[in-house]
Amino acid sequence: MSGGQDSMALLGLLLDLRTRHSWRLSLWHGDHRWRPESAQQAAELAAWAAGRGLPLELERWRRPAGQRPTEAAARQWRYGRLAQRARELGSTRVLTGHTATDRAETLLLNLARGSHRRGLASLRRRRRLEGAVELVRPLLEFDRSDTARICRALELPVWSDSSNGDGTFSRNRLRLEVGPVLNALHPGADRRIARAAEQLAEAEAASGELLQLALEPLLRPAPPEAVGAGLDWRRLAALQRANQGQLLMLWLERHSGRRWPARSLETPLQRLAAGRGPGRADLGDGWQLRWRATTLWLCRDSAPAEP
Repeated sequence: MSGGQDSMALLGLLLDLRTRHSWRLSLWHGDHRWRPESAQQAAELAAWAAGRGLPLELERWRRPAGQRPTEAAARQWRYGRLAQRARELGSTRVLTGHTATDRAETLLLNLARGSHRRGLASLRRRRRLEGAVELVRPLLEFDRSDTARICRALELPVWSDSSNGDGTFSRNRLRLEVGPVLNALHPGADRRIARAAEQLAEAEAASGELLQLALEPLLRPAPPEAVGAGLDWRRLAALQRANQGQLLMLWLERHSGRRWPARSLETPLQRLAAGRGPGRADLGDGWQLRWRATTLWLCRDSAPAEP
């Protein structure tokens, strides 16, 4: 809960529904300490919640000295703490107040960055946060005008975030300069763009099932230093470039347990296409692709080189 209109609208709806569903609610507020008034607003939000018998955990971000306060760093801290809090409470659901407006902004930002289709399908309705803890976004059918109306109808207080007007943050510039123009030209643009993100997410899920089936025949035994099974790269290279990238991405995620940006695969795919015998390519963060004969495998930098 930020205390802004989206999170307050979500809380209002949950309070209205919790007795019907026997939900137990616990609130969490993260103070990033970016604004001089943030501590005061956090205290007011905590007092308001306490007055209504709502448990609220208040935490303040203690970023490492000299670290620049980026949106990405703040988001990583928030989700890490939310996962930890859910484990402490024995909860399997973390709910956030993201709306169709947030989803539209995310799609536009990722489109401008040149993201893979998966990035364009971001802010999904639900995803695994950590272990058995799932992140759920119930308000993706609502835009910001809807959450404002909910707050007025339920007479909920709203704490404004002055940093939302700070143009040094990319999302703020999009929200202040681009969003109003798109919605003026095409009223309801937020919802339609968010719907496009939903369609991309559905297509990504459907193609993921087919990719799992297509990957299995390409798996091969790998050297002892490999992480997981190897991949028949000659059969992979015979496919369309787009299919090569998707299958390689799926294989990497399966064996490394992490997602990789599409740009990290460009150089390996080019070198594999050249077919110049044994080789290797650094992926970053200590991971390497290695290949010889017809087999491609994944390993860490500390693994011994092949003979």
